[in-house]
Amino acid sequence: MSGPLIGLSTSRQINTYNYPVLYTAEAYVKAVAQAGARPVLIPLGLPEESLHDMLARLDGIVLTGGGDVHPRYYHAQENPLIDSIDEDRDRVEIQLLQEAMQRSVPFLGICRGLQVINVALGGNLFADISAQRPQSLRHNCFPDKPRDHLAHSVDVQSDSHLGRILATDRVQVNSMHHQGIEILAPGLQATAHAPDGLIEAFEIPDYPFGLAVQWHPEWLTEHPEMRSLFRAFVSAAQSNDKA
Repeated sequence: MSGPLIGLSTSRQINTYNYPVLYTAEAYVKAVAQAGARPVLIPLGLPEESLHDMLARLDGIVLTGGGDVHPRYYHAQENPLIDSIDEDRDRVEIQLLQEAMQRSVPFLGICRGLQVINVALGGNLFADISAQRPQSLRHNCFPDKPRDHLAHSVDVQSDSHLGRILATDRVQVNSMHHQGIEILAPGLQATAHAPDGLIEAFEIPDYPFGLAVQWHPEWLTEHPEMRSLFRAFVSAAQSNDKA
């Protein structure tokens, strides 16, 4: 298999045998591979030096979905609605993002990935959208709906990088998150919004590929717009290919 080497961030959970496992959803692997890249998983628990060495070999990274970012990163109080925190994952992903930006490595954030990028760069989150923004539409549709359920539309800024990739100013997306962007970090440009005004995507202007979406395009690859998103990311990583 040829193509750029793409690192996928991972989650940690305790399995049925009561020991921790690291994993990512197969949908991420398939979406990246179908776009022409070689996906590899980035383990948690690695020291900074090992992460540094691993990133030096990667042509791009995907910060995947998962549990909540620890509230201390966005100066929020502990909240019973915040769950599945893994501070080691926060550490790993923030280091990967910071070093990727120093090296101009392309990156794509998905759901939690969008949120961790925002807080790592100085933004803020709603700890729980329904509690803090009750006028919002329902954004957490899983597990009541399947992962490929098209929950709502998003309006896309047509002159943005994302708009050019999707080639449309409106797209239907799935929705599986209870947190969202409250304050956008400096240097980020919001490029898509839900009908209730919540930010659904952002990008870094004049960066090789620094983009994040709040929905889960890996579950929607039957739609041409979502395939285009992964292809554009892999193309940017190909230009960064270290092979």
